[in-house]
Amino acid sequence: MIKVAETAKQKVSVLMREEGFDPSSDYVRVGVKSGGCSGLSYELKFDNNFQEEDKLFEDNQVKILVDKKSLLYLAGTTLEYSGGLNGKGFVFNNPNAQRTCGCGESFSL
Repeated sequence: MIKVAETAKQKVSVLMREEGFDPSSDYVRVGVKSGGCSGLSYELKFDNNFQEEDKLFEDNQVKILVDKKSLLYLAGTTLEYSGGLNGKGFVFNNPNAQRTCGCGESFSL
């Protein structure tokens, strides 16, 4: 299960509309790829295509797609958004990560 914090929900909704997506019917695609300073990095983008290998989660009125491979790394993660002067943008609060980099965009297990 992937959770979405209220702050992330609000920002996702604004950004989806700005990019021509509909938050009520389109998806946030979350994934993991090799790379980054800790070995694995997060991917986040908007999508309107549900693939057969996707797992669909809905939390806080946000529809999230995760491919099966990435789900192993992301189970239990909460998507958050940190704004303000020192804000980082979207933040993945991943209980599976044993080590993260300073920027919070990559991790290792």
